[in-house]
Amino acid sequence: MEVLHNLFLLFGLLLSILATCTSQDTITVDQVIRDGDTLVSADEMYELGFFSPGSSRNRYLGIWYKNISPQTVVWVANREIPVRDSSGVFRIHTNGSLLVIASSSNTTVWSSNTSLVSPITINPVAQLLSSGNLVVRGNGTEEVSFLWQSFDYPGDTFLPGMKFGKDLVSGHDRRWIPWKSVDDPSPSEFVAFMDTDGFPQLTEEYGSTRLARFGPWNGFTFNGMPNHAPNSIIRHEFVFSDKEVFYRYALFNNSVLSRVYVNPQGDFLRLNWVNRTQEWLIYWNAYVDMCSRFRVCGPNGKCNPNKSPACSCMEGFEPQNSDEWSASEWSSGCRRRTPLDCPNGDGFRPFKNVKLPDTRHSWYNRSMTLGECTNACKRNCSCTAYANIDITRGGSGCLLWFGDLNDVRTVDESQDLYVRMARSDLTITESTSKPSSHRKRRIVIVAVSIASSLVMMILILSIVYAWSKKTRHVKKPDEPVQTIDEEYSMESQHDDDDTDLSYFSMTKISKATKDFSNDKKLGEGGFGPVYMGVLDDGKEIAVKRLSKTSRQGVNEFKNELKFIAKLQHRNLVKLLGYCNEGDENMLIYEYMPNKSLDLFIFDKTKSSTLDWSRRFHIIHGIARGILYLHQDSRFKIVHRDLKASNILLDDDMNPKISDFGLARMFRDHENEANTNRVVGTLGYISPEYAVDGTFSEKSDVFSFGVLVLEIVSGKKNSGFSHEKDSDNLLAHAWRLFEEGMALNLLSAHMRDSCVESKVLRSIHIGLLCVQHHAKDRPTMSSVVLMFDQDGVLPPPKQPAFFAQGAIPRVYDISVNEVTLTALEPR
Repeated sequence: MEVLHNLFLLFGLLLSILATCTSQDTITVDQVIRDGDTLVSADEMYELGFFSPGSSRNRYLGIWYKNISPQTVVWVANREIPVRDSSGVFRIHTNGSLLVIASSSNTTVWSSNTSLVSPITINPVAQLLSSGNLVVRGNGTEEVSFLWQSFDYPGDTFLPGMKFGKDLVSGHDRRWIPWKSVDDPSPSEFVAFMDTDGFPQLTEEYGSTRLARFGPWNGFTFNGMPNHAPNSIIRHEFVFSDKEVFYRYALFNNSVLSRVYVNPQGDFLRLNWVNRTQEWLIYWNAYVDMCSRFRVCGPNGKCNPNKSPACSCMEGFEPQNSDEWSASEWSSGCRRRTPLDCPNGDGFRPFKNVKLPDTRHSWYNRSMTLGECTNACKRNCSCTAYANIDITRGGSGCLLWFGDLNDVRTVDESQDLYVRMARSDLTITESTSKPSSHRKRRIVIVAVSIASSLVMMILILSIVYAWSKKTRHVKKPDEPVQTIDEEYSMESQHDDDDTDLSYFSMTKISKATKDFSNDKKLGEGGFGPVYMGVLDDGKEIAVKRLSKTSRQGVNEFKNELKFIAKLQHRNLVKLLGYCNEGDENMLIYEYMPNKSLDLFIFDKTKSSTLDWSRRFHIIHGIARGILYLHQDSRFKIVHRDLKASNILLDDDMNPKISDFGLARMFRDHENEANTNRVVGTLGYISPEYAVDGTFSEKSDVFSFGVLVLEIVSGKKNSGFSHEKDSDNLLAHAWRLFEEGMALNLLSAHMRDSCVESKVLRSIHIGLLCVQHHAKDRPTMSSVVLMFDQDGVLPPPKQPAFFAQGAIPRVYDISVNEVTLTALEPR
């Protein structure tokens, strides 16, 4: 009987082992995962095994998406110590620790160091969950009772359900640390973490240098990351208790694949997987403009990316060093114009829609009302500013700052900051002086109000008169009005959307340009001449003057004014203001000392000063600017006239896309449109636009591809010729690529100093962009990813206009139906 009982026990044990061995998502102490084997989550979303990143031959234990190609790794165990051969083994120890062992040397290269309880009681199991979380639990225990989990040790990827933040009891800090490179997953010097020194805020550092601060949580999102607001895809959660502080997100639709990725360059990207195109697309980028950098304007400075220069002192403050400030060196910041006189009448000035200052060393109370917060700051003369913590449900909580205010910028949010000011630096309505002065103050307020009303009435009448005069001139019966798909213009769709631009008088512009003298003329395009000017304060400007004989008209002027006033990006030229007096229509831009890209790449002398690294930087910047237009701006914009002469270069050779007179806005549901009037420049127009008048984002992608090939080769597509054939530049690049000689396209002076892999990749991407059919061309989000990563690129198909000569027969249409701009220097 005892023998029979033992046989039953043995049979049960065998069944248990067999069941464990056939499980897809767990291993026990009796099992191992060898190099070549994998562990798959129950829903087959994630897979665990050994892999080699990029071109490396080292082996690492990692987790990746099972059915996505190219391989996308989301977590790595032995980041710092790889297995040098294929002898790697992954197992779970009886004490609950996970181990990665190099069998060839019998060396443990990584351990989770769990060992929390005795092996007798836990009977540990390692399991790969459907969330992508690798966990250790006791066999038979609830799945939520984890002894260890990979989600507590993130790398460069932040998945739904992960916590990002700090356990205030144990001190465990969940940080993002990206890879050193696409070939090396070891920790780089970039690190993103929840800074709990003061009120918690999301921060990124490189070594000991603070790079960016994305602000404290305001109830909706991180205050300095407005493009991270709640939406129909993602649900945000921020928890701050006595035990822990963390952020995490969840997806409303679990079939959507979305991840936050910090690349080796330290950029924060949210990437969404698109099944149709089989690629990761950038949903948002945390670094939206120059104001994303930490404390770019110094103490008490304020950064506004919609202004030029972006930095200014907060009201009531002045530059600490005027000479440095004039030279756009803002690191020294600003100081108070008038010393505080607390408690004898200081007040508080509200600053609306700002990213709150650095909250390190701040004081906070999460239950106070705004009124209580005001009183708390008033009572403490060391308090320099205060604000609500949570802006939901009318606002709650209190944050107090002491000393200088750092890293303030404008954001599109309704969060207010109240800054202590001396009485003399407050406006009458904002003053909080003694009660005895109230009567006098009311008298002054009434007087000021009456005077302001009179001035406003005069101003309105003047504007109406000037506008009616200009309208009478523009709409003469015998003068045709030139329009560009007027039914879709910015003006027709956003008449009530005012622009925050400065108005420049004709007198001021004439003085700045010395009455538009020839020695101030920078060049001339389809719009008209462009002049360099210097304002009274020394600021250099570029004045674009509408020529009376211009092929572009008043509607184009309005179109550009509306578009670029609302589009702000580091790779778009900044519009400072406008002038329209009488017959004159002018746009005033920031001055670009290096003028336009065509003056460099198509000039034999200047071309030699533009090395490969700068050219690649320019290509990448143009790509990011177009991506902003297509995806990240407030409107979906197709530029329609991208060309080398419309790419301006600043002091540091950063590219700025200009000339939005022909741009077109798409509604949310639109992907393409048709027009009877084809506009653009020969050599850059896509075939579907030239033949059928159909344009879309892919039209700009085509133009970008032409630009890439021109920048690489230093040759114009329009009018290109080669000694061996009469191909255009696109066909010539295609032939070289097909023959394995694409590097020959590169300008000769760069071949000894270039990075061949980047040149070949740029040519490859350029050819993908100029493919004949629009559906074959990548989106700009894919293009940016192609430049940022080193994955395998799809083979390009035959380019458009692959025929002898630059222009195909489809261009045999009447001149009246085509608006073409000439390539002339600026």
